[in-house]
Amino acid sequence: MSAKPLAADPAAPDDAPRLVEVDWGGRSVAIEHAWIGSARRDAPLFVFLHEGLGSLAMWKDFPRALCDALGVRGLVYSRPGYGASTPRPPDERWDVDFMHRQAHEVLPAFLAAVGVGPSAPAPWLFGHSDGGSIALLYAARFPGRVAGLAVLAPHVFVEDVGLASIDAARQTFLTGNLRDRLARYHRDVDSAFWGWNDIWLHPPFRRWNIEEEIAAIRVPVLAVQGRDDEYGTLAQVEGVAKAVPGTRVVVLDDCGHSPHKDQPARLVEEVARFHANPGAAGTGSSPHQARQEEP
Repeated sequence: MSAKPLAADPAAPDDAPRLVEVDWGGRSVAIEHAWIGSARRDAPLFVFLHEGLGSLAMWKDFPRALCDALGVRGLVYSRPGYGASTPRPPDERWDVDFMHRQAHEVLPAFLAAVGVGPSAPAPWLFGHSDGGSIALLYAARFPGRVAGLAVLAPHVFVEDVGLASIDAARQTFLTGNLRDRLARYHRDVDSAFWGWNDIWLHPPFRRWNIEEEIAAIRVPVLAVQGRDDEYGTLAQVEGVAKAVPGTRVVVLDDCGHSPHKDQPARLVEEVARFHANPGAAGTGSSPHQARQEEP
């Protein structure tokens, strides 16, 4: 069953998914979002940014589990083109700067629309994959609007291993069951899949690299990656640590591209430790690695 448009019902429970309208690219788009732990009014806020094929619903219960463990509030949203947010128009093709536009245009507009604008206390950003890259770009552009970052399997440049996995995903979408599986989470599954897949496999995107840009980040960073990540090597998180001195790098064994699915308990533990003492994240570009022990 495909995701359906949501009614913007002000009487809905605080944690129910709802829509907010923002102006982007000369048109109005509706962004699906949900709050977690709203009763913790004075608690820090974590904003969750999903992966390239993700959505609010695809996080499942991890954001709530993390927020409850840390005693913080959460804000989860689906970027335009995903989940129950406004789909990508059929004739719209994303360009090489698509993650920059999400970080510099969509995210600030969305946060302002839900009351987390520049005058509000700075939130923490928790991003996975493309969402991790967008979080890094946002923090580099708006240094005063972020308290800290936790990024899972972020991309800072393009690798052959990632492109091979993205090409394999295309084949599975066309001939396997990936389309049906994703359709449960997206109002327009073709909008979600082809927006992501087409640009990543577009030849000019091979040169995409944000290592220099993220050197402007001035907040604590936790970078987590699975040792068995099929979309990137450890050079990605090592690149974050090199660009942003003091970054804490955690490498998890028995873990692929999605640490919140493969090692959720260990991930919560690492994020809780980091959030409690972000200043102890590290002192240079040599990363600290926390390895998942064999059971």
